[in-house]
Amino acid sequence: MKFSNVCGMLIALVAAAVLAQTDAMVTRRPLELRETPDDGARSLAPLAAQTPVTRLAGRQGAWVQIRTAQGTTGWVHMFEVGPAGAPAAAPSGNAATSALRGLTGFFDKGSAPAPSSGTTSVIGIRGLGAEDIANATPNPALVSQAETYRADAEQARRFARDAALTARDVPALPAP
Repeated sequence: MKFSNVCGMLIALVAAAVLAQTDAMVTRRPLELRETPDDGARSLAPLAAQTPVTRLAGRQGAWVQIRTAQGTTGWVHMFEVGPAGAPAAAPSGNAATSALRGLTGFFDKGSAPAPSSGTTSVIGIRGLGAEDIANATPNPALVSQAETYRADAEQARRFARDAALTARDVPALPAP
């Protein structure tokens, strides 16, 4: 067998192993497997936290298509799955997922929380409507949590320097 053929086969095997590793995922928290990429879509199955799934090629916006070990194929939000072996989200949330999902809790609508239906919403996918803003009240606990992420000017300069960022003047946008 030629050396180039052996190298080609080794590269193919390594690539297949790498692809298999990137497709192995787990759910970060309990959620619903959806029929279509939409929070309101019919639920195909509930999935517990740390359920092993396989990520498929399908992606629509912030939704990814997955297959369960039982062979059920459906859609979940990309923030709800992570690499196999990743820790589950703590009840109070963790870094990135909590920051993205938790932003929706900054304002409640002045009523008791609705019972969980498994439906989730994500900041950035849908905006707040005028009624949501008009009826919003601050959630002091989440405002306090957000305050812990505050950086002063010196911390910002240090971050920019360490990240090799450069200053750039940007002209103001014209008034609407």
